[in-house]
Amino acid sequence: MAKTHFYTDERTFWHCTGVQSLFMPIGGWVEPPAGVYGADTPASKRRLLNLVRASGLIEEMAVSSAAPATREAMLAVHTPDYIETFRQVSDAGGGQVGSNAPFSVGAFEIAALSAGLALAAVAAVMDGQAPNAYALCRPAGHHCLPDQAMGFCLLANIPIAIEAMKVRHPHARVAVVDWDVHHGNGTQTIYYDRADVLTISLHQENCFPPGYSGADDRGAGAGAGCNLNIPLPAGSGHEAYLHAIDSLVAPAITDFAPDLIIVASGFDASAVDPLARMLLHSGTYQAMTARMKALAASLCGGRLVVVHEGGYAEAYVPFCGHALLAELAGVKSGVDDPFLPMLEMQQPGPATRAFQLAAIDELARALAGARTTADLRNGG
Repeated sequence: MAKTHFYTDERTFWHCTGVQSLFMPIGGWVEPPAGVYGADTPASKRRLLNLVRASGLIEEMAVSSAAPATREAMLAVHTPDYIETFRQVSDAGGGQVGSNAPFSVGAFEIAALSAGLALAAVAAVMDGQAPNAYALCRPAGHHCLPDQAMGFCLLANIPIAIEAMKVRHPHARVAVVDWDVHHGNGTQTIYYDRADVLTISLHQENCFPPGYSGADDRGAGAGAGCNLNIPLPAGSGHEAYLHAIDSLVAPAITDFAPDLIIVASGFDASAVDPLARMLLHSGTYQAMTARMKALAASLCGGRLVVVHEGGYAEAYVPFCGHALLAELAGVKSGVDDPFLPMLEMQQPGPATRAFQLAAIDELARALAGARTTADLRNGG
């Protein structure tokens, strides 16, 4: 049986969200020093990769790098002005070309490599070379808009990968499930009026972009009904997320009948992440991945790609990511998560859990009503 493909590259860990200093140049052959990154450090991703190596899980996967995304691939998603401005600012020493997405010199080339990892993962699965795949991308991509960077994201990794794949598979239908704790606004914007890509985002309500819920945003034009937002109350835990997947995500994907499922996997919904207020643990990521694998097996020949997004808890992202990768590869993990017993005890109590599940059920009823209304209006 073919192995899960795992795409990574050391150069992506050299992406720096700090600024170049007079005495410590950054870029080229100089690895950025510790302490200049802000919130988005390479440590959580590097530690995930190290745990995968130390545990032996890496031996169960086919590991490789990939070519950077070409300018042509970027232009299938981004505007020419944005790509050129990004390149120029990167070459000139870094800065910003959007909001909350600072970068240093050389970021353009590293972002192209990050997008290339996602592109290669999607291509391998769609071309039958791999049963499923994981791309350890950095910088992330799900906030990036066609014409500006946002929220640590400099290129739209998943849309770039989808559009490159569609050159060879023009009629492919893709479902994107984004369980990063922050709303996948970039992916939503890019596909908002498209009927061939279903975009689903489970996120902490009003977290990022600040104040955004999105429950009423369902797509427009040809894409009406092809965008689904699931804003969850702060403090949602293991049971709330699985209930949302079972009652909202799985039915939507089943109705859509995709040829490929892509998961935008941030690990920032974990209970110890500094940039959100959710209560997930490694067992949640294992269970959510199992559900995505089962959906892919029943709907699209098992074709499933997971692309790394956010996650900022250096100590805990490795355990969440390892649990996901072991499930994806179909390997029993020998790694003991030392945080898990405590985090299971910290899950919401009965009253809070009932409130969270009721909120999800209410959203499911509202969406079902909206679908019924649309079906009647369209004569279906």
